[in-house]
Amino acid sequence: MRMLVRQDPVAREMAAWRNAFDRMFNEVLESTFPYLTARPTCWYLPVDVVETDEAFVIKASLAGAQPDSFDISLTDNVLTIRAEVPESKEFAEAQYHVRERRYGTYERSLTLPTPVNADAIKAEYVDGVLTLHVPKAEEVKPKRIPVRVRSN
Repeated sequence: MRMLVRQDPVAREMAAWRNAFDRMFNEVLESTFPYLTARPTCWYLPVDVVETDEAFVIKASLAGAQPDSFDISLTDNVLTIRAEVPESKEFAEAQYHVRERRYGTYERSLTLPTPVNADAIKAEYVDGVLTLHVPKAEEVKPKRIPVRVRSN
């Protein structure tokens, strides 16, 4: 049976506001108390999830991450994407006036609404975007039923 998942624009907007507030709070905290935030932080990973009849296509923005740092797992229909973006040490002795690019660990877990074929998941990383093709399990794919036409 196929589930219909209702998108809630209010919840999505509230999440965007929460993320903006968290970023603002973290920036103030980092500049005021740098010794408190010296350890890497786990950042929210923005994704796009598209569902087709055959699969889910998930795109995650991971600019600066190295593919060998990716950890992608599927457990009980929960897909988890984790990656590490290293801190730039290029200007270690200089004073930053603006530092908005984030480094550290990024993680996102998504509960997929239908069973998927874990053995056929494919991942591709191009130009800072990780794309996952997650095929649905055969039993949940739509079946076409042919209609026989008989003449009298």
